[in-house]
Amino acid sequence: MAFKNFNSRIGQRLLETVKFAGGFGLLSAQTIRELFRRPFYFWLTMEQVYKIGIQSFFLVAVTGLATGSVMALQFGYGLAKFGGKLYVPKIVALAILREMGPVFTSLLVAGRIGSGIASEVASMKVTQQIDAIRALGTSPIKRIVIPRLIASMIALPILTLFADYIALFGAMLVSSSELSINTEYFLSKAIETIKMHDFLTGMAKTSVFAFFISITACWKGLNTEGGTQGVGNTTTWVVVVSSIFIMVADFFLTKFFILTIYPKY
Repeated sequence: MAFKNFNSRIGQRLLETVKFAGGFGLLSAQTIRELFRRPFYFWLTMEQVYKIGIQSFFLVAVTGLATGSVMALQFGYGLAKFGGKLYVPKIVALAILREMGPVFTSLLVAGRIGSGIASEVASMKVTQQIDAIRALGTSPIKRIVIPRLIASMIALPILTLFADYIALFGAMLVSSSELSINTEYFLSKAIETIKMHDFLTGMAKTSVFAFFISITACWKGLNTEGGTQGVGNTTTWVVVVSSIFIMVADFFLTKFFILTIYPKY
């Protein structure tokens, strides 16, 4: 009986995965198809940019500062054992721009904004506001999905760029106060190491993450059932799935950039 129940749960999970993959692909295609069609809800998009971007700056700043500081400490004391403390600026700068900045910022947005979008859209679904939008002859994709998608793809790269600078600032302060690395030396070595492709690949990663987070949150919200309990389940599901995707996709994107863009040493 236990084995039968186990197989049943696996089958259910597989069906849910297939349903999500199909729904995600369909909503993505519909969104891209309607993206350049009128009407354009400019002010709705700007409202979402404010919610996703402006209201997340403080959280991103605190996280970025802490991340940069911790990385400088860990690399500094670790490399000091091998006489490599002076390599801290180079290693930290590359790690922040290529990995820590994009991934940590996207995880924060998935937790804060992904859950917010999912709960908002799910609440509209269970209170039949989505049906009312359709009854008025308006496309829910145009009015609900597209503004949130565009706002996410605008705000998340900007937040990542901001997090990169804050993290580097935190690493510089810790390197100066804890590791006795001169500020001018830190800046010169970091600038010497960082190339334009490091910025661009980080922005590319966050654009992919933003697309997935927003489409996933909207799809799950539009398919929510079960009243207020369903809204809560939707919120949790979106955060978990988005976080898993970010971590898995980061590996494949990094591998792709190593093979195609990053210089071979």
